[in-house]
Amino acid sequence: MTDLTASPVVAALEHLTGRCRGEVTWITGARIGLWLTGDGRLVPTGEENTPPTGAMPAAQLARSGAEFDIEAPDEARLWVNGVAVQQVRLRTGDVIEFGETGPIVRIRVYDKQHRPNLSLGEIMGDTFSYLRASRRPLAARAAHASGDLTRRLLRETTVLFRGAVLMILALLSVAVVLQYRTDKRLRAEIESGGLQVEAISAEMAQARRDVIRQGDLNALRADLQNRLGRTTARLETLEARSEAARRVIGAARPAVAFLQGGYGLRDISSGRMLRHVVNADGVALLQPSGQPVLSLTGEGRVAEVQVSGTGFVLRDPPLLVTNRHVARPWDDAPGLRLGGAALEPVMIRFIAYFPGRVDPVALRLLLVSETRDLALLEPESDETLPPGLPLAPEPPAPGDGVIVMGYPTGLMSLLAQSGADFVAELQASGDTDFWRVAAKLAEAGLISPLASRGIVGQATDAAVVYDAETTHGGSGGPVLTLEGAVTAVNTAIMPEFGGSNLGVPARHIRDLIAAPSGD
Repeated sequence: MTDLTASPVVAALEHLTGRCRGEVTWITGARIGLWLTGDGRLVPTGEENTPPTGAMPAAQLARSGAEFDIEAPDEARLWVNGVAVQQVRLRTGDVIEFGETGPIVRIRVYDKQHRPNLSLGEIMGDTFSYLRASRRPLAARAAHASGDLTRRLLRETTVLFRGAVLMILALLSVAVVLQYRTDKRLRAEIESGGLQVEAISAEMAQARRDVIRQGDLNALRADLQNRLGRTTARLETLEARSEAARRVIGAARPAVAFLQGGYGLRDISSGRMLRHVVNADGVALLQPSGQPVLSLTGEGRVAEVQVSGTGFVLRDPPLLVTNRHVARPWDDAPGLRLGGAALEPVMIRFIAYFPGRVDPVALRLLLVSETRDLALLEPESDETLPPGLPLAPEPPAPGDGVIVMGYPTGLMSLLAQSGADFVAELQASGDTDFWRVAAKLAEAGLISPLASRGIVGQATDAAVVYDAETTHGGSGGPVLTLEGAVTAVNTAIMPEFGGSNLGVPARHIRDLIAAPSGD
């Protein structure tokens, strides 16, 4: 006879389906019969017990030491882990299905190596019981209880519970760090009335680092021409494959504008603009960090943060659509919010270049959405805009093809398209000013948007997700159906998700137009 006391073993059947779902049947005998009653209950009987009246045999469980074998009667069917069996040795965690329609149970075998998982409440209850009952000093009790609780939580809880605890701790850590940074920023705002000055100085320094330099043009041209070559090859393949796509791109191209803007900070009370501080020779002064020295009493040029993006003309009404973060770029610039300071951001210059046109169109902000990344622009004067694009009557469906048009990377992509002769002429002139380079590109007829084709992955009321290739600078461009209607406005890229991009659904353009002063 096997000595069961040497290694105490007990098994339990956890009922996953059927009339006994949620219950546990403990198996302690050497040989157990399992019977199915007429109402679908699974009933165990020992060798000395009589099966329930009318019950059908479902299986026999035989115990041999610490192991359990299951055998199906000739007239019954049995599956273990989805495999039909007649007789098999069970392992803890195996899932057993009786008959064609169940029920289904899971066997758990408990011995010295496999112990039942206690709930968090039971573990905590044991800890509090020890704290109440122990006669050791309070400090010793507390130290022992905390150490024992930590050990049991790490060793006796499930992997899922431990993973959830670690995730919660990680989220709390992130929240603490974010709160600390927020508090630090707020303290800095309170302590420094010149926050806006420092922030725009940093923006100016970044803009100076990003400016097109003589020594960078050759490398820029080689790198971007490679990218342009790949994009052009994809576009040529697209156009060769689809007459509809070629027609859509050709029809939409005149309405897609390259936007340029520059903003600064103005003193609310005096109206003075923040300017560069210059020396006696008129040279702008720099801080040791490389940031420009700015002041409301400076005599240099106005401190200007330059931005670019994409916009497009609507058919009805004839207005320009772009992103809010293009029309009001200071909204998302850290440290440029007003707070308690007396400075306000103001757009100094905002213009649009259209393909095939030499002169830019001066723009002003008409409406901006406070809930969506959308803005409506109009010409400052009676300029005639190109024929506009219609809005799609219905939202897209997953799997629909779309075409995204715009000016990704801004001036850099336009220079890459311009060709070696134009870049050589630009190098010879030495004039790489942000505004004048765009003007020269327009004079040479080199303002033209890029197009890429993709597939809609998801469409909700909040966003349209698609995989057409784009990047910064393409913000505000139209996302077109293969019929040439605007189904969304390109707004954000998600490179961490396989190059997926987000667009604001077209219906929010209609809502903004209908709003009296922005939604």
